[in-house]
Amino acid sequence: MTSYDFDIGIVGGGPAGSTAASYLTRAGLSCAVFESETFPRPHVGESLVPATTPVLEEIGALAVVEAAGFPRKYGAAWTSAVSSADRIPTLGHQMPSGFREASIRFSERDQDGVHQDYTYHVDRAKFDLLLLEHAKRCGAVVYQDSRARAVDFSGPYPRLRIATNGGDAREREVTVRMVVDASGRGTFLGNKLRLKVADPVFNQYAIHTWFDGLDRGALAVNKDQTDFIFIHFLPLIDTWVWQIPITDTITSVGVVTQKQRFAASKTERESFFWDCVGSRPELRKALEGAQRIRPFRSEGDYSYGMRQICGDGWLLVGDAARFVDPIFSSGVSVALNGARLASADIIAAAQAGDFGKPRFAPYEASMRRALRNWYEFISIYYRLNILFTAFVQDPRYRLDVLTMLQGSFYGEDEPAALIKMRALTRHIEDNPGHLWHRHLGSLRAPALQPLF
Repeated sequence: MTSYDFDIGIVGGGPAGSTAASYLTRAGLSCAVFESETFPRPHVGESLVPATTPVLEEIGALAVVEAAGFPRKYGAAWTSAVSSADRIPTLGHQMPSGFREASIRFSERDQDGVHQDYTYHVDRAKFDLLLLEHAKRCGAVVYQDSRARAVDFSGPYPRLRIATNGGDAREREVTVRMVVDASGRGTFLGNKLRLKVADPVFNQYAIHTWFDGLDRGALAVNKDQTDFIFIHFLPLIDTWVWQIPITDTITSVGVVTQKQRFAASKTERESFFWDCVGSRPELRKALEGAQRIRPFRSEGDYSYGMRQICGDGWLLVGDAARFVDPIFSSGVSVALNGARLASADIIAAAQAGDFGKPRFAPYEASMRRALRNWYEFISIYYRLNILFTAFVQDPRYRLDVLTMLQGSFYGEDEPAALIKMRALTRHIEDNPGHLWHRHLGSLRAPALQPLF
């Protein structure tokens, strides 16, 4: 007789938790998923990148996602707020002397394990439920409306205290061989073990809603790209807008800014949203011509890290481990790929009968390297988004940038375009007379930011 209830206790049933449960149960481990909410539940973060596709394929969920009929996402586009009188300079290669939009198609670069030229825009309530139900079909035991309240690592096995229906009277203790924290921005273990550290640079705040009947091509240069995700630059410091198709007619739109800028405005969420999009009159006009079908929602506490992401008998994955500004739609990709990498180490640890911290060193090294590159890519984007746009347009660097935008950060090599971007950004920062110096944003993250 064993002295534990399950091999693995997973806190959180979002994409990270359900993906880990699918991998682990398919490998023969017993898993319990404790999800505090009842699915489906609304969640922001509706756009996937191609790096999620191989993971969905490996756990057997890609066909399920495809059958759900989510809008296909073939690429991404960024529109500029500069006027025609303020043309953006280029990197010197032969290409148009100025541009209002940059775009990429995922089909421009082959990606290992990806056999389709698109990914998906997803209704996260529906998508997350599909993944959780898939984990259950794989053999995971799923408890919804079950919140992890505490954990005790003092005994031979970790003990989780679980409360259902929000009532202490129905608490029970569950003993597992290992705890995987996939609690998202609830950061269960990060809070319990006092590991969480606020990001010193990114302190983002998002206000978002859904519109029906939006003209998605209103700001597009190429009208055949209306099924792309769009990022609209605003002529406001450190502020941008996402535009993501949810169905044929419904579009998610959100304003992301620094939390301090929202606080300084001293306005309500709705007013702040409309003031921001009003800085691009053509964008505001398009939104006013559509029907808002959801109340405005806000998301704060966007960026943080953890001093540790694994230990003896525990591991953090997805947003529970790290969250960085979502401008390149990295959230679900990091969750799924983190679950993939973590599961490989957990399976090996179970086979060895040893869940000590050294067993998770490969996972830790891979995730630190990947998220450090994501972090710097995003930092450079905010510091000098003109540079990002120029690199996207330049054929010498385009595929390297596309590699990053596809989410391919999990190899050992640092992307070549990122090395060049870093060097050029430093050169521009150090030379006030440079033509691009006046375009520098206010966010300035240290290179290879050590926070995790």
